[in-house]
Amino acid sequence: MTQDTHLPLAGITVVDLTRVLAGPYCTMMLADLGARVIKIENPDGGDDSRQVGPFVDGESAYFASINRNKQSIALDLKRPEDRAVLDRMLETADVLVENFRAGVMARLGYTWEALHARHPRLVFASISGFGQTGPYRNRPAYDMVVQAMGGLMSVTGEAGGNPARVGVSIGDIGAGLYATIGIQAALLKRAQSGVGERVDISMLDCQVALLENPIARYSATGSVPRPLGTRHPSITPFDMFATGDGFIVIAVGNDTLFGKLCEALDRPAWVRDARFINVPARNEHHVALKAVLEERLMQDTTAHWETILEAAGVPHGPLNGVPQILDDPHVAAREMLLDIGIGAARTLRVAGNPVKVGESPALRGVRNPPALDQDREALLREFGNNA
Repeated sequence: MTQDTHLPLAGITVVDLTRVLAGPYCTMMLADLGARVIKIENPDGGDDSRQVGPFVDGESAYFASINRNKQSIALDLKRPEDRAVLDRMLETADVLVENFRAGVMARLGYTWEALHARHPRLVFASISGFGQTGPYRNRPAYDMVVQAMGGLMSVTGEAGGNPARVGVSIGDIGAGLYATIGIQAALLKRAQSGVGERVDISMLDCQVALLENPIARYSATGSVPRPLGTRHPSITPFDMFATGDGFIVIAVGNDTLFGKLCEALDRPAWVRDARFINVPARNEHHVALKAVLEERLMQDTTAHWETILEAAGVPHGPLNGVPQILDDPHVAAREMLLDIGIGAARTLRVAGNPVKVGESPALRGVRNPPALDQDREALLREFGNNA
């Protein structure tokens, strides 16, 4: 497999035993940054996400969106001959990533202790719902389970309404991102010590880590955080507002910006209004402030107010849907959209990699997501009985 030697993780080999989302998202990030990722799949259908729609010519767009830049080989780890192939891979691998439920790797005979004794330089990363320790360690989990248990759903949704799931799988993606950080930290430490480390990522831990404001707010005030819609709990105006033809988000983080906003909207008297004179006052009177802001903003279009607020230096942005993101010139300039092959010569547009390191574009020469067992012949030549 040809690799871009200019990327920061070039020369790193990752053996990938993950499936569905959290683990594959992590290994995609590593692959995008230059690592060689060898995806080990179940011979009976492969990664579970291959069966998740939507489908393009019978191939899963869900799978394709998070498995670029990887090689695939199907191995049954209950068969000695297939285990032998994996064992030979681990002799030269830098990282092993798995996201089985806690205890599954041990039942397969691949404990951290055994692998560390045989391959002391190997970084062993585990991503699971609840981690390798603690009373919940053996429980299964999916994204929404940890969103609920981790408190994220309790602060998401409209004020006064029911809790809501975040619109993307932040439980899985958060764990994948934290795992990527942990793996790179372990590789950096190995460069100094020569010894690999265990990386233990719990999806629940990651959700708790994302509650930076709610936990601190509850600890400081004793007030239980609740859903607030788009409004910020401590800063006003920091919300989404109706305009004449849609919505706009305005984020005013201090009194100076509020003054600029008032000038831009031709409402300078608001700065002297006792209800709006500083952040605490605006927080207390957020309903009244939103009402007068929307009364003004609804007098013209979102595009008009974007021009006005841009000139005034007030942080703002339109409410974009996916079609608008795909047409956004800044998103295109940042190379955040990729066209990859899928199905019978079809093209699928997916999100790119936001991590830019130095002058090397992180996604030069993208390799299409592999078909199940696509690289078997080449990998068996490298790691098979005659390797």
